[in-house]
Amino acid sequence: MKKVICFLFICVIIGACSQESSYTYTKDIAPILLKNCTPCHQPEGVAPFSLINYNQVNRKKNTILEVTQSGLMPPWPADRNYSHFLGEKYLSERDKLIIKQWIKGGAPEGDSSDLPFQTYVPIKSTIGRPDTTIWFDSIYVEGNSRDHFYIATLPIELPEKKHVRAMEFLPGKNNLVHHMNGRLLNYETSQKTSITEGNRLLNLETNEEDYLRQFNELKLANDDGSKPEQINSAVNYLPGATGQIYPDGIGGFTINPKSILLADDIHFGPIPQGKWSHNKVHIFYSDSAPKRHINEVMMGTNGASKIIPPLVIPPNKTTTHTSFLEIPEDISILTINPHMHLLGKSFKAYAIIPKGDTIRLIHIPKWDFRWQYFYTFPTMLKIPKGSVIYLEASFDNTNENPNNPYDPPQEIRERYEFGGAGMRTTDEMLQFIITWLPYQKGDENIRLEL
Repeated sequence: MKKVICFLFICVIIGACSQESSYTYTKDIAPILLKNCTPCHQPEGVAPFSLINYNQVNRKKNTILEVTQSGLMPPWPADRNYSHFLGEKYLSERDKLIIKQWIKGGAPEGDSSDLPFQTYVPIKSTIGRPDTTIWFDSIYVEGNSRDHFYIATLPIELPEKKHVRAMEFLPGKNNLVHHMNGRLLNYETSQKTSITEGNRLLNLETNEEDYLRQFNELKLANDDGSKPEQINSAVNYLPGATGQIYPDGIGGFTINPKSILLADDIHFGPIPQGKWSHNKVHIFYSDSAPKRHINEVMMGTNGASKIIPPLVIPPNKTTTHTSFLEIPEDISILTINPHMHLLGKSFKAYAIIPKGDTIRLIHIPKWDFRWQYFYTFPTMLKIPKGSVIYLEASFDNTNENPNNPYDPPQEIRERYEFGGAGMRTTDEMLQFIITWLPYQKGDENIRLEL
């Protein structure tokens, strides 16, 4: 009997070992990487190295093992057990097991005929062929261990008004941009003589006096000092994210002959050597005006709802803050964007409908400033009239937070100067941006993925 048990045990061990070595790069690993990794890990991609062929993957196999098993990669901060969005990047437990067993089994390459049709999708438009492309002025990013944050402007001059279905931001050759949020300033010709006379760049990591000087030199106001029409979230960019275009008739805007695209939060991560960043914007026109204009509301800092208690984080403390907003009409939500800075620890948002039920919006248990997405729901999400949207966020201003910009910790708060426009990364924010439409019957059945 003991011999039989030993024999069976040996068979199990052999079987397990056999399974470990049965996985190959071409048949099993490449498809996983294509879906979750190569959108960033490719030539001229935002990641520091490429993972588009066997040799590249094999060289980094130990790193891959560590970051995938720990959950560090691929980066998807939102809790998938709380809510779901388009473009989720994650590894299933089976994916993790396959990667682990492949590496432990010697990382065999396999038969080239088993490779997916494409091992990576080159960085290019994810929407289609643009009608026009306009380039930002090149930005020199210094090589050091610091993140860099700028406001950049892109004047746009057209012969006539145009209907725009979508804009798409694409990094250039060096692909240094970590994320970018852009809004469009639309000028009436009679109110703005020139859109090109102002400076094109503002360094956000500066003191208040210098910031005000630089901001005024952008010359964004009308000639009489008034503010131009503003279209929020005209274009946004995140590494690995695709350009956003909605079904026909939804979204888009009209652009005037004179406008400025304001990239009011353009973030460059640390790089070892200084490089130039060359960034462009694709514009996709439409023959007709949008039927349903997208609205945007922002909760929290500079927004429509107060932060309770006020966003002041004492040194060596962890604090929790809330904000809430009542919805005055039935709405359909398309995208949401939580935003905090370096002290952010966790974030949760949900809606309580008049009947008392909860609609889950998003939960980010471990906030990471480096990965901030505009999260798009698979279908429009109806929020009934009278519902209250709540957000809850915690901040860590201790030495236990590796992202704390100060050592020893200092008091950090949100800034109100200049309408909050001068908020530096070393200050703090708590925002929740919601894009929405007035609800129409059947909205909840409209898929937002084309």
